[in-house]
Amino acid sequence: MPAIPNKPYRIGRSRTGLGLFATKPIKKGTRIIRYFGPLLDSKKEDEDAIENKYLFELTNRWTIDGSIRENVARYINHACRPNAESDVKPRKRKVYIRAIKNIEPGEEINYDYGTDYFKAYLKPIGCKCDSCEKKRRKKRAEARAERARLKAKEEKKQERKSQRKAEKLAKEKAKQKAKASGKAGGKAKKANGKARRLNGHRVVA
Repeated sequence: MPAIPNKPYRIGRSRTGLGLFATKPIKKGTRIIRYFGPLLDSKKEDEDAIENKYLFELTNRWTIDGSIRENVARYINHACRPNAESDVKPRKRKVYIRAIKNIEPGEEINYDYGTDYFKAYLKPIGCKCDSCEKKRRKKRAEARAERARLKAKEEKKQERKSQRKAEKLAKEKAKQKAKASGKAGGKAKKANGKARRLNGHRVVA
């Protein structure tokens, strides 16, 4: 998607759908964009009943409904290790997104949505930020390595078992062969003794 005129960001495709990406270097401490929308008063029943994932609570009474299309800041995704943060001005009833790191062109802009939002919307489906994806990849790699280790261990165990079985079988065969050879030798001696006696000799075999 094209960059927004005179702004250091653009809307683009992200891992979670759409996101906001830097088009120019953004220095740490820079106010990047304002998060805005209609102000909802929790004391008014109809406004307090409004529910969507773009609500930004300012105070116990006032909340910004950031679901309007003009609020480009709503495209900024959550990250557990963000490069920006929300700068809330309760008295002015305004919220700005401010860089907490130097952001390079092409980098996605993100901030931490907070514990309540995370538990309500992100935890049930699994956070897809880079930090969590890296953790999942690491866990998957560790799990694969553990499965490979256990498989190799089992194969080695089976190999030793087969080797012991083969050695036992070889010993039994050798024993049987020796026994058969001994019997054959005994029979030959007996037959030789008989032959000698028939020839008139008394030889003890």
